[in-house]
Amino acid sequence: MTDTIFVTGLSIHARHGVMDHETEVGQRFIIDLELYTDLSEPSRSDRLSDTVSYAEVVATTTAAFKNTNYKLLERAAGAVADAILSHFPRIRAVKITVHKPHAPIAAIFDDVGIMLTRSRHP
Repeated sequence: MTDTIFVTGLSIHARHGVMDHETEVGQRFIIDLELYTDLSEPSRSDRLSDTVSYAEVVATTTAAFKNTNYKLLERAAGAVADAILSHFPRIRAVKITVHKPHAPIAAIFDDVGIMLTRSRHP
């Protein structure tokens, strides 16, 4: 059985991108996370120690996303996936969506970004 913990709309200011102004000034990114795990134990025990702390997930995500400036969103999201899978052994897989609503594209659009899924190797 796989259950899901999710965090949506996590807003982080970071300096990712290939253009000079993106790395100098930075911009707002929005991150959505889906963490796949087994929640059967905490659904019975009601103990935080039996699950994954949302606050710790947000702190880990923020640090992994902000601490290094990447050119590509794919790499920034990969760093988040690696950090989550490394820090939270209960998480079997993670799906990360990174929105870049102010991407320097000469077009009118609602949103642009990437979505990746990574799982723990058996």
